[in-house]
Amino acid sequence: MNLSYWERKSWFSNIDFTIIGSGIVGLNCAIELKNNFPQARILVLEKGTLPQGASTKNAGFACFGSISEILSDLKTHSEQEVVNLVSDRWKGIQALRSLLGDSSIGFEKHGGHELFLERDEELYQHCRKNIIEINNLLRPIFKEDAFETAPNQFHFKGIKNEYISQVYEGQINTGEMMKSLLQLALKKGITILNATKVDSYKESGNKVTICANDFEFQTSKLLIATNGFASQLLPEKVSPARAQVLITKPIPNLSIKGTFHLDEGYYYFRNVGNRVLFGGGRNLDFKREETYDFGTTNLVEDKLKELLKTVILPNNEFEIDYSWSGIMGVGQQKKPIIKQLTENVACGVRLGGMGIAIGTTIGKQLASIFK
Repeated sequence: MNLSYWERKSWFSNIDFTIIGSGIVGLNCAIELKNNFPQARILVLEKGTLPQGASTKNAGFACFGSISEILSDLKTHSEQEVVNLVSDRWKGIQALRSLLGDSSIGFEKHGGHELFLERDEELYQHCRKNIIEINNLLRPIFKEDAFETAPNQFHFKGIKNEYISQVYEGQINTGEMMKSLLQLALKKGITILNATKVDSYKESGNKVTICANDFEFQTSKLLIATNGFASQLLPEKVSPARAQVLITKPIPNLSIKGTFHLDEGYYYFRNVGNRVLFGGGRNLDFKREETYDFGTTNLVEDKLKELLKTVILPNNEFEIDYSWSGIMGVGQQKKPIIKQLTENVACGVRLGGMGIAIGTTIGKQLASIFK
């Protein structure tokens, strides 16, 4: 790209902070940096037309972890690590709500409900008998019991007669959340460039040279917030994880309201007005879904449609309106990677599918590295 004098001076000169990725982490990082350094020139680079990855493609769950997920995490994490994970999610949601306001993000608290298929008797009983223990473990966070049993009020089929509900969970409008974040960043004077893919960077002295779209420029500090795509730029242990989602056309008199988890969280659904949004199925073929490629597969879509027909909407006619996918960043540990890599480069990645819950605080923590 042959940049003009005007382009170089207006967009790429005297840059104090450059952030790669305009998702929830990248924008929160930029906003926090602007709060800390009001006179700084801050540039956010985004390879997509819209934030590429998961920030505009997720299901809009303001969740902290279903009981089966927490019990599963206790097998690979210490109790304190699990408490810290849930606490970070709780604080992150409150920070997001405080930053943008509930009306701007469409926040609604209808609770989160875990369903158990009839064949999952062992898992159901395991979760049920550990409700008191998990409530006690998490009481320092929520101050009251977070989990309780609830009747199958929405008349799903093929499941146990009770849900195990997380009473504090809610849902948001993902698109309005990201629009609000973008508007706030622009209002603060942060420059955001879309369709700008960073190929590489090189640090030399007190500057970082960034190579993007066949042109180069320098920045004083570089912060990488590309989550599922992190390993394309960094040697960090972050694997991409594609999440496929579909949404129905409007369904007359739809009674379903809330967020729902199924099969240890590998499936999840919610109402969006009078539509049902349904995602998941990565566990059907983990290897195939460990990809940087967007798109959907017949294997996953067919399973989602089957569960819609047999479990979620057995008494309703429905049609699929459209489907899509997002790319998450996961690893063997659920703790995000937030660290300074070199004197002038830092990253905040591997959000483990909890971007809405922790993206705001991860962005702030990333910004604080260079405070």
